[in-house]
Amino acid sequence: MTAQPRQLRLLSYNIQAGTTTANYSEYLTRSWRQVLPNNQRVANLDAIAELASGFDIVALQEVDCGSLRSGFLNQAKYLATHAGFPFWNYRGNRRVGVLAHAGIGFLSRIRPSLVEEHRLPGAIPGRGALVVRFGEGPQALWVVVLHLALGRRARSQQMDYVADLIRDYVNVVVMGDLNTSPGSREMQQFCQQAGLIIPDRHLLTYPAWDPQRAIDHILISPDMDIADISALAVPYSDHLPLSMTLNLGGRVDLPSHAQRHQAQQQPEQAP
Repeated sequence: MTAQPRQLRLLSYNIQAGTTTANYSEYLTRSWRQVLPNNQRVANLDAIAELASGFDIVALQEVDCGSLRSGFLNQAKYLATHAGFPFWNYRGNRRVGVLAHAGIGFLSRIRPSLVEEHRLPGAIPGRGALVVRFGEGPQALWVVVLHLALGRRARSQQMDYVADLIRDYVNVVVMGDLNTSPGSREMQQFCQQAGLIIPDRHLLTYPAWDPQRAIDHILISPDMDIADISALAVPYSDHLPLSMTLNLGGRVDLPSHAQRHQAQQQPEQAP
């Protein structure tokens, strides 16, 4: 009997701080939900935690890191706790006084061997990257979590910076809301510089109620073996999440399942 390949399940999700949006008009008529706490936010976070619980590594964008609108709740920590992830981290990007504190984060069932925070260039400061290494040596897996700028110039600068960080690594996954389409010039240049590919150019994720644009991405090194990739039709944000399953084989050096289980008994969490 042929052994089944080791698989790694990935999820990338812009959660809009746990706020559902049903149409464009709600950005205006329900804008108060972006600065004030509400009961729907907790229910959405619980639903997102249930969704995330089926994955090994989760990249989060637009998590609230603890402000008035979230009831001063660190949403990355909340999701890690409620979805049963022993390892997690976050980076605050943009703060609007005490009203909102948007950031990025990751959740993992595998113990990271390195976590780096990087400040990204741009005319408006605040954007950042989380660079996470799993395993050791040249076959380690590098995961980068991003939420890039809306403006093309700043976005291109940020992509150039990230490409310089990861171009020499063999096994790389970049996950996040990149705010640009697969066919854009900056995306094509980024993939060329970083040595990455776009596995599927037709996964529309925004807006969640009527997806028209492919701006959320999971980019990978070209020799990685994809078992499945899809956009998930769930209503918990204004974006749809992306999921990907990778067949690892012997290409990626990650802890064994036994080591992962042992790690889960001794969680390391972000401060």
